Formats: sequence, structure tokens, C-alpha cells
Amino acid sequence: MPATQFDVAQRAGVSQRTVSNVVNGVASVGPAVRERVLDAIRELDYRPSLAARGLRVGRSGLLQLIVPELDVPYFAELARHVVASAEERGYALLVRQTLGSPDRERLTLDDSAGEYVEGTILSAVGPVDELLAGRAARTPVVLIGESTGRGLVDHIGIDDEAAAFAATQHLLATGRRRVAFVGADPASSLRMAALRRAGYGRALEAAGLVVDERLVIRTASYHRRDGAEAMAGLLDLDDPPDAVFAATDLLALGVLHEANRRGLAVPDRLAVMGFDGLEEGAYSSPTLSTVAPDKPAIARASVAALLDRLGALEEGGVPRPPVDVPVPFTLALRGSTAR
Repeated sequence: MPATQFDVAQRAGVSQRTVSNVVNGVASVGPAVRERVLDAIRELDYRPSLAARGLRVGRSGLLQLIVPELDVPYFAELARHVVASAEERGYALLVRQTLGSPDRERLTLDDSAGEYVEGTILSAVGPVDELLAGRAARTPVVLIGESTGRGLVDHIGIDDEAAAFAATQHLLATGRRRVAFVGADPASSLRMAALRRAGYGRALEAAGLVVDERLVIRTASYHRRDGAEAMAGLLDLDDPPDAVFAATDLLALGVLHEANRRGLAVPDRLAVMGFDGLEEGAYSSPTLSTVAPDKPAIARASVAALLDRLGALEEGGVPRPPVDVPVPFTLALRGSTAR
């Protein structure tokens, strides 16, 4: 028999009203009690009824996640975790893609302010300050990845610059000295690319090295073919790099493909480091070293922040100021940077 709200309350040692408040994102529940209830929900595999909740509180129980491209594995993996986190809290999730178009981002946000979607988790590609101005007031928005820098909405993400610094430091620690960066953004609209480029440059400077701009390769997008094309150009230099730090794992996989095609041994003659922690990288040849953001933590924190906003709206209280929630990352060191 499926677990009931009563079962969860008994397991957590709280009232059914408290369980309901946690499921509905009411902000008045303390963190320790909230976590105890969520643990009980997980243990009992409790699934609240969206239809019943909608009739009871007049809400749809529907959130949405907006990402650039669902065929990019990072966003597919992230979406899986956000779906799980939303369902754990009794919400359904609508997943939408913008195909990397700032215009589609604006249109998608504008049509999300209707009666069905209660709140939005957004991974943006366009200038986020302009995108969110005025729109965040209509329906709660939580930003993942990109940061507005102006505190318009809650932001969940890793420190891209610190992660890139750590990745480049690792390459230097293996004895490499000509480290290329693949994935600079030509239009400078993606703050992510700029931050990762900055972390790369700072690590080189900390090691007493000068950034060789010939090794900083701009790409039109962040797919495997872009990485392969960038690597082809780097290998045609008179003094090619002995290491590549790619801004995404897909770029890094393209770099590996071109290196293998040219007969360049990785990691003996070239070290390759990616960024995103994709599962695919654990099965490439050689396996790909990468910066691995804690995607489950990003999902949990973004859903929690959104429901906290919704709970405050339901109670009619004054919304808290936007917060920036840092999420950890690790370096998954594998075959492509072994020494």
C-alpha cells in the first residue's frame, strides 16, 4: 500500500500539517524539521497527489525548468535530478528548451506567467540582467549556472572561476606548460565562458606563466565538433600545446577525437581536461578528467529556493532578499591527464 501523509508524519515525529507545509513549500518550517520530513518522504517513497493539492490550495503543482538544449548531456543529466527533486516535494516538472536563443528565452518566460506554472528554474544563455528585469516579479524564478551579478533572483551554482583555476592547476601539476583553453565566447554574452577563461588565466599567472593568446580558442558553440575543429587548429601551430582545458566536456570529447585521429597519444603527449562531469566522460578513450559540479545538489537547492519563494507568497509575507547559493564541485581525475 502506498505511503500516506499520516505515515510520513509518524516516521518524522511531526504533525500532518507540518508534512503538508513541507510538501507545499511553506517557509515557516525550520530547516531541521524540514530535513527530517524530507528524509521520511524519501524513506517511505511518499508521493503526494498533485490533483488533491491543487483542489485544496488552488495551485497547479507545476514547476518548469528552462534549459538551452536537451540534447546536450549536461542539461539532460541536470533535468533528471531536478525532476526527482521536484517530485520528492510533490511537484510535477515541465522541461522546456530554448535552443540557445535569447529570443526564445524571453518568449518562454513571458508565456510562463499564466495560471499553470507556479515557478521557473532557468539556465540562461542571453544577458540575464536584461532577461529577468520585470519578469521575475510576475512569477518566481531561480537562476542556475549564470549569475545576474545584481541580485535580481536567487542563484544556484558553482564558482566557475575557482573551478577553472583548480582544473588548470592540476594540468600544470602534471608538468604541462603550454596549456590551451578551448571554449572562449566570441560575443562575451556567456558569463560562464568568461569566468572559466579567467580562472585558467589566473592559474597560469600564479605559476609564473604568460597566457599565449594563440592558445585561447574561441568557439561558436560548445559541441564535440567545435572541440575537434579547435584542436585541429591547435595541432597545426608550430608549437602546439601539451595540454588542453576545455570549457565543457563535449568540447573536450571533440578534442580527444581529433587527437586520436591525428595519432597523438593522450595523455603521453597531450593532457585533456573537461568541465561538466558528464557520465559519458567515464567511458571515453582515454577516460576524461573533468570538473564535476554536484548536479544533485544544484537540483535540490534550486527546487528548495523556488518552493521557499512560493511558500512566502502563499503566506502573504515579505519576500526575503535574493540569495546566491554556492554548490561544491570536485575534480574527477581520470586517464586523460594521467602522468
